[in-house]
Amino acid sequence: MKAIKEEHVCKEDVYASIFSTYSKTVFNYIYYKFGNEEKAYDVVQEAFIKLWENCSKVSPDKAKSYVYTIANNLYLNVLKAEKVRLKYAPDTNAVVNESPDFIMEEQEYKEKLERALAALPENQRTTFLLNRIDGKKYGEIADMEGVSVKAIEKRMHLALKTLREQIEGI
Repeated sequence: MKAIKEEHVCKEDVYASIFSTYSKTVFNYIYYKFGNEEKAYDVVQEAFIKLWENCSKVSPDKAKSYVYTIANNLYLNVLKAEKVRLKYAPDTNAVVNESPDFIMEEQEYKEKLERALAALPENQRTTFLLNRIDGKKYGEIADMEGVSVKAIEKRMHLALKTLREQIEGI
Protein backbone atom coordinates (compact mmCIF):
# COMPACT_ATOMS: atom_id res chain seq x y z
CA MET A 1 0.00 0.00 0.00
CA LYS A 2 1.36 3.42 -0.94
CA ALA A 3 1.19 6.27 1.51
CA ILE A 4 -0.30 9.28 -0.20
CA LYS A 5 0.70 12.60 1.26
CA GLU A 6 -2.11 14.98 0.61
CA GLU A 7 -1.77 18.61 1.56
CA HIS A 8 -4.80 20.58 2.53
CA VAL A 9 -5.40 24.23 3.08
CA CYS A 10 -6.55 23.27 6.59
CA LYS A 11 -3.00 23.49 7.91
CA GLU A 12 -2.64 26.91 9.49
CA ASP A 13 0.77 27.59 7.93
CA VAL A 14 -0.52 26.67 4.45
CA TYR A 15 -3.64 28.81 4.89
CA ALA A 16 -1.58 31.73 6.25
CA SER A 17 0.78 31.49 3.29
CA ILE A 18 -2.12 31.51 0.82
CA PHE A 19 -3.71 34.44 2.61
CA SER A 20 -0.51 36.51 2.69
CA THR A 21 0.25 35.69 -0.95
CA TYR A 22 -3.16 36.39 -2.49
CA SER A 23 -5.25 38.61 -0.20
CA LYS A 24 -3.89 41.93 -1.54
CA THR A 25 -4.29 41.03 -5.21
CA VAL A 26 -7.78 39.59 -4.62
CA PHE A 27 -8.67 42.78 -2.74
CA ASN A 28 -7.40 44.99 -5.57
CA TYR A 29 -9.25 42.92 -8.15
CA ILE A 30 -12.54 43.18 -6.28
CA TYR A 31 -11.94 46.82 -5.30
CA TYR A 32 -11.50 47.80 -8.94
CA LYS A 33 -14.72 46.03 -9.80
CA PHE A 34 -16.65 47.57 -6.90
CA GLY A 35 -15.05 50.97 -6.57
CA ASN A 36 -15.77 50.65 -2.85
CA GLU A 37 -13.04 49.77 -0.37
CA GLU A 38 -15.24 48.60 2.51
CA LYS A 39 -17.30 46.28 0.34
CA ALA A 40 -14.15 44.91 -1.27
CA TYR A 41 -12.69 44.16 2.17
CA ASP A 42 -15.92 42.41 3.16
CA VAL A 43 -15.95 40.28 0.01
CA VAL A 44 -12.28 39.30 0.38
CA GLN A 45 -12.78 38.43 4.04
CA GLU A 46 -15.82 36.32 3.19
CA ALA A 47 -13.95 34.58 0.36
CA PHE A 48 -11.12 33.58 2.69
CA ILE A 49 -13.64 32.44 5.33
CA LYS A 50 -15.23 30.20 2.71
CA LEU A 51 -11.78 28.87 1.82
CA TRP A 52 -11.21 27.99 5.47
CA GLU A 53 -14.66 26.41 5.80
CA ASN A 54 -13.96 24.24 2.75
CA CYS A 55 -10.24 23.77 3.39
CA SER A 56 -10.37 19.98 3.28
CA LYS A 57 -11.85 20.11 -0.24
CA VAL A 58 -9.30 22.57 -1.68
CA SER A 59 -5.69 21.72 -2.42
CA PRO A 60 -3.10 24.49 -2.06
CA ASP A 61 -2.44 24.60 -5.81
CA LYS A 62 -6.16 25.28 -6.44
CA ALA A 63 -6.59 27.81 -3.62
CA LYS A 64 -5.84 30.92 -5.72
CA SER A 65 -8.43 30.02 -8.33
CA TYR A 66 -10.94 29.08 -5.61
CA VAL A 67 -10.55 32.39 -3.76
CA TYR A 68 -10.83 34.46 -6.97
CA THR A 69 -13.93 32.55 -8.05
CA ILE A 70 -15.61 32.86 -4.64
CA ALA A 71 -14.70 36.57 -4.39
CA ASN A 72 -16.08 37.25 -7.87
CA ASN A 73 -19.30 35.37 -7.11
CA LEU A 74 -19.71 37.28 -3.85
CA TYR A 75 -19.09 40.53 -5.72
CA LEU A 76 -21.82 39.66 -8.21
CA ASN A 77 -24.24 38.76 -5.40
CA VAL A 78 -23.58 42.01 -3.52
CA LEU A 79 -23.81 44.03 -6.71
CA LYS A 80 -27.13 42.46 -7.56
CA ALA A 81 -28.50 43.07 -4.06
CA GLU A 82 -27.23 46.65 -3.66
CA LYS A 83 -27.26 48.05 -7.18
CA VAL A 84 -29.48 50.98 -6.30
CA ARG A 85 -27.49 51.92 -3.17
CA LEU A 86 -24.19 51.82 -5.05
CA LYS A 87 -25.58 54.07 -7.76
CA TYR A 88 -26.78 56.75 -5.33
CA ALA A 89 -24.05 56.60 -2.66
CA PRO A 90 -23.24 60.07 -1.28
CA ASP A 91 -19.93 61.71 -2.23
CA THR A 92 -17.82 62.98 0.66
CA ASN A 93 -15.24 65.71 0.13
CA ALA A 94 -12.27 66.53 2.33
CA VAL A 95 -11.32 70.14 3.10
CA VAL A 96 -7.97 71.14 1.59
CA ASN A 97 -6.01 74.37 2.03
CA GLU A 98 -5.62 75.16 -1.68
CA SER A 99 -6.88 78.03 -3.78
CA PRO A 100 -10.59 77.84 -4.65
CA ASP A 101 -9.75 77.76 -8.38
CA PHE A 102 -7.36 74.84 -7.94
CA ILE A 103 -9.87 72.95 -5.81
CA MET A 104 -12.61 73.55 -8.37
CA GLU A 105 -10.43 72.44 -11.32
CA GLU A 106 -9.23 69.39 -9.43
CA GLN A 107 -12.79 68.47 -8.47
CA GLU A 108 -14.04 68.94 -12.04
CA TYR A 109 -11.23 66.77 -13.42
CA LYS A 110 -11.83 64.12 -10.75
CA GLU A 111 -15.54 64.07 -11.55
CA LYS A 112 -14.80 63.79 -15.29
CA LEU A 113 -12.43 60.90 -14.64
CA GLU A 114 -14.88 59.14 -12.31
CA ARG A 115 -17.74 59.57 -14.80
CA ALA A 116 -15.56 58.34 -17.65
CA LEU A 117 -14.39 55.31 -15.64
CA ALA A 118 -17.93 54.58 -14.46
CA ALA A 119 -19.18 54.78 -18.06
CA LEU A 120 -16.71 52.13 -19.20
CA PRO A 121 -18.02 48.60 -19.42
CA GLU A 122 -17.03 46.62 -16.32
CA ASN A 123 -14.50 44.46 -18.13
CA GLN A 124 -12.71 47.51 -19.62
CA ARG A 125 -12.71 49.39 -16.31
CA THR A 126 -11.35 46.37 -14.43
CA THR A 127 -8.65 45.79 -17.04
CA PHE A 128 -7.65 49.46 -17.08
CA LEU A 129 -7.42 49.75 -13.28
CA LEU A 130 -5.61 46.44 -12.82
CA ASN A 131 -3.02 47.47 -15.40
CA ARG A 132 -2.58 51.17 -14.68
CA ILE A 133 -3.14 51.25 -10.91
CA ASP A 134 -2.06 47.79 -9.80
CA GLY A 135 0.68 47.35 -12.42
CA LYS A 136 -0.58 43.94 -13.53
CA LYS A 137 0.67 42.66 -16.88
CA TYR A 138 -1.83 41.70 -19.56
CA GLY A 139 -1.06 37.99 -19.05
CA GLU A 140 -1.81 38.23 -15.34
CA ILE A 141 -5.08 40.06 -16.01
CA ALA A 142 -6.02 37.49 -18.64
CA ASP A 143 -5.48 34.68 -16.09
CA MET A 144 -7.57 36.52 -13.48
CA GLU A 145 -10.41 37.19 -15.92
CA GLY A 146 -10.24 33.81 -17.65
CA VAL A 147 -9.79 35.28 -21.15
CA SER A 148 -7.00 35.52 -23.72
CA VAL A 149 -4.26 38.15 -23.68
CA LYS A 150 -5.63 39.44 -27.00
CA ALA A 151 -8.99 40.07 -25.31
CA ILE A 152 -7.23 42.07 -22.57
CA GLU A 153 -5.31 44.06 -25.20
CA LYS A 154 -8.58 44.88 -26.96
CA ARG A 155 -10.28 45.89 -23.68
CA MET A 156 -7.36 48.16 -22.81
CA HIS A 157 -7.35 49.73 -26.27
CA LEU A 158 -11.07 50.44 -26.09
CA ALA A 159 -10.82 51.77 -22.52
CA LEU A 160 -8.00 54.16 -23.43
CA LYS A 161 -9.78 55.29 -26.58
CA THR A 162 -12.97 56.03 -24.64
CA LEU A 163 -11.11 57.82 -21.82
CA ARG A 164 -9.17 59.99 -24.29
CA GLU A 165 -12.41 60.98 -26.01
CA GLN A 166 -14.19 61.84 -22.77
CA ILE A 167 -11.38 63.57 -20.87
CA GLU A 168 -9.22 66.34 -22.25
CA GLY A 169 -5.55 66.14 -21.34
CA ILE A 170 -5.18 62.36 -21.04
